[in-house]
Amino acid sequence: MDLLPKNLAAPIGRLGAAAQNALEVARFGGLATDEEPSPFEVAAEHRVYRLRHYYPDDVASDAPPVLLVPPLMLAAEIYDVSAQTSAVTLLKEHGADPWVVDFGAPEREEGGLERTLTDHVLAVSDAVDTVAEMTGATVNLGGYSQGGMFCYQVAAYRRNQGLSSVITFGSPVDTRVAMPFGLPEQVAVAAAGVLAERVFRDWAVPAWFSRVGFRMLDPVKSMRNRIDFIMRLHDREALLPREGQRRFLEGEGWVAWPGPALVDFYQEFVAHNRMLQGGFVIEDRLLSLADVACPILSVVGTVDEIAPAAGVRAIRQAAPRADVYELCLRAGHFGLVVGSTARSQTWPAVAAWARWRSGAGELPPEVAPVPDDPAPPDRLPQVGNRVGYSLELAGGVGGGIMRTAWGTAGRTARSVREITREAVSQLPRLARLEQIQPGTRVSLGLLVEERRRRAGDETFFLFGDRAYTATDINERIDNVVRGLISIGVRHGERVGVLMGTRPSALALVVAISRLGGVAVMLRPDADIEREVTLGQVHRIIADPERAPQAAGLGMVHAFVLGGGGRPRDLGIPLTTDLEQIDPADVDLPRWYRPNPGRASDLAFILFTGEGEGTRVSRITNGRWALSAFGTASSASLSSADTVYSVTPLYHASGLMTSIGGSVAGGARLAMASHFDASTFWDEARRYGVSVASYTWTMLHDLVTAPPHPGERHHGVRLFIGSGMPVGLWRRVQDRFRPARVLEFYAATEAGAVLANVSGAKPGAMGRPLPGSAEIRLAAYDVEAAQYVMDEDGFAIPCRTGEVGMLLSRVQDGWTSASTQLRGMFQPGDAWLEIGDLFRQDADGDLWRVDGLNEVIRARPGPVFTGPIRDALYGLPAVDLAVAYGLSPEGADREIPVAAVTLREGRQLRPRDLTAALAGLEPDQRPMIVQVVDAIPVTTWFRPLTGPLREHGIPQPGEGGRAWYLDPGADAYRPLTAAAGRRLARAA
Repeated sequence: MDLLPKNLAAPIGRLGAAAQNALEVARFGGLATDEEPSPFEVAAEHRVYRLRHYYPDDVASDAPPVLLVPPLMLAAEIYDVSAQTSAVTLLKEHGADPWVVDFGAPEREEGGLERTLTDHVLAVSDAVDTVAEMTGATVNLGGYSQGGMFCYQVAAYRRNQGLSSVITFGSPVDTRVAMPFGLPEQVAVAAAGVLAERVFRDWAVPAWFSRVGFRMLDPVKSMRNRIDFIMRLHDREALLPREGQRRFLEGEGWVAWPGPALVDFYQEFVAHNRMLQGGFVIEDRLLSLADVACPILSVVGTVDEIAPAAGVRAIRQAAPRADVYELCLRAGHFGLVVGSTARSQTWPAVAAWARWRSGAGELPPEVAPVPDDPAPPDRLPQVGNRVGYSLELAGGVGGGIMRTAWGTAGRTARSVREITREAVSQLPRLARLEQIQPGTRVSLGLLVEERRRRAGDETFFLFGDRAYTATDINERIDNVVRGLISIGVRHGERVGVLMGTRPSALALVVAISRLGGVAVMLRPDADIEREVTLGQVHRIIADPERAPQAAGLGMVHAFVLGGGGRPRDLGIPLTTDLEQIDPADVDLPRWYRPNPGRASDLAFILFTGEGEGTRVSRITNGRWALSAFGTASSASLSSADTVYSVTPLYHASGLMTSIGGSVAGGARLAMASHFDASTFWDEARRYGVSVASYTWTMLHDLVTAPPHPGERHHGVRLFIGSGMPVGLWRRVQDRFRPARVLEFYAATEAGAVLANVSGAKPGAMGRPLPGSAEIRLAAYDVEAAQYVMDEDGFAIPCRTGEVGMLLSRVQDGWTSASTQLRGMFQPGDAWLEIGDLFRQDADGDLWRVDGLNEVIRARPGPVFTGPIRDALYGLPAVDLAVAYGLSPEGADREIPVAAVTLREGRQLRPRDLTAALAGLEPDQRPMIVQVVDAIPVTTWFRPLTGPLREHGIPQPGEGGRAWYLDPGADAYRPLTAAAGRRLARAA
């Protein structure tokens, strides 16, 4: 007799089975599956990791080794979760030799919670060496999620040595695409920064925190899995195949994340996105994924919410030298390596890939090569991606329409946020500029010290593929200060600096500033004796290469800095080696106060011009700060930027723009000793350059160079500097899009700083920066060398389009060594004459027309060189152009001449010249235009006209390389000997 009706027996039986299974889960954490882990032996054991070799007794002779790396928050068992979905077993069954890096549970390892990101990368690299040595084969290095990021970093660190390929599973390269919870980029980065700096710098992330965080990243799926488990709790047989996976995710698979490693991860790869940008640091070495050249297999989940496909696929942009292949699966983040999809598709394809790399098989058909120039990744805010995806599932085509609408709204919102963020980020800098008064303490030394206090452990300076923190740099600076004090340098003293670009040069200049002295920046290729006299220098500090120049003067005390502290014989008399001074033996005098410089104090002396035309530029701390903060604001520099500078420190652009901007903006400063177009993109990738500085024609060789692998999908967003010719400007922006040119014009002594921020008008100097001095254009008679005055004796302001002298107003309380012009526009006002002629267009943008010393004194009247150059750059055939005046023997006037070089394969015809120069007034056109083989430049790439003048009027010759202006025909014709003689007589 049945005690229960049949319609109740089954439900009650299921309830009883569910209760029994629930009790087992509660007591033991899960259901007993009787599964045994895959067999392995520990092939090597080190402080940070153990190396597991799976199935060591059953390795086929031709089985290619596959070394797998887990992410930090997951145990190594991620690759052996259960018998049904064991990665190592599946690899073994499909002909590969599986190895696994086991970092252990850091909370249970000695010193485990103190591990850094570098510790883990070096551990994986060491494991590669061990596997390669034990197998005698190159290694296929693979990793899941962050483990894959380790693999990329190791490949870059090793420069691909010992690697057959890199295999990653859901490993983001562009981390900004993978912001959690759909948060806006800046919010997520800021939140991660607070956690990393305030919470986890000294504390580890416990396993439970990682487990909860993982669930929160995809709460819908986590809840669905939990409900599914409860609903099937009565059916033990249905649950057992997935029980290992469930227990792993519910608790057994999670381990602590060491705090220092988390801070490194945030700073390098979240805040600064250096997997994509480049410039991450491992063991003080600068690295970039652009150095990865071995083949890459990227396994991508199309519905991966944690590592979206766009962020994973960015490896194509980050590693332009590598052959990138993709295995695209419809799977979530965890499903890429565990579950039915992984069992049937992921691991068989990976094993086949490894066999193909060893030459024992064909490329798996499901693996496809990624083209060099794929479509740019979708960078919409992730909340738009996720909601849009859900709508598409729910409503078919209607959902697709909704997703498009959501995406448009997302892009608009993001643009508004970025504009607002940039504006807000500049407010502190602009406010500080406004607060600078003559007595305000501000200097290069002070700003570098502030950097140490604010972020002492972060990378500040990059040179020679090495990274130095703000603390490292300040320690070197303080040691140099003690060396200067030991040789008698005092506050306010002028110290000559004769050095090339090197870390010691930067340290010396900052040390002089910290001491309160004046750095007199001598130019190695100029008349040093003249500059020493003009700069009133009694001591010169040189690097070892230039020490003979300093010692040879005989009129000053010479000292050597740089090149190390070991005992050495420089073989140079009358010099003292500052590297032999022990800073610990130097007692600081009572008068010494670090960074005493006030805004009105003289800080630097620079030189321009040549020979008797050498001019002295005196720069105060306030003037330097104006350029520094102005550059940082105009370029929107932040700690995520790296500024690349090859401009010599003795050039105003290097000292005030690239160095000043990076220090004031909190960016990293990368310096190179010289510019080399063939290595520029390698260095830009390795340093993670986002802003590159230039002077004059420096980028010419880069524009004309053949395409470089590192140029594709580069991370440079701005080229900043001064003096770039308009033709080169256009070519730079055309070739290196989306990078823009940010051109500055800065009067060295006056407080006038102009910037063409938008880049919409190549060749324009732009408008004054906020905080710079008021400027005006005054009518100026170049022939009479005087201002044009009105009937009341005041200077006449220029109207739109008129050429006039640029004047900078002297602010109240500020003094200047230059002569001040008073009462120019109203009684009592004071102005400084800049010495350059400008015009202003209808939009208010300023254009430099000429320098007073560059104007051609022709017979009809002054001829301006700037408009001639700009007109010639409108010709596609013209590469570089200059304009200058020639004075024939016995003549009292000059002949306007233009010289051009031609782009490869191009020709210049007379009718082209006539058309290009027709926009100029007849008396403003060059009388002669010639083609030359090269235009000489200075060491800072400014075109020189002196050597061209020495050649005089070009000789008529074959090939059509010189033309003259025929006034009667209003056209250019081939130059003849007779025409040349007529022009000489007319001068």
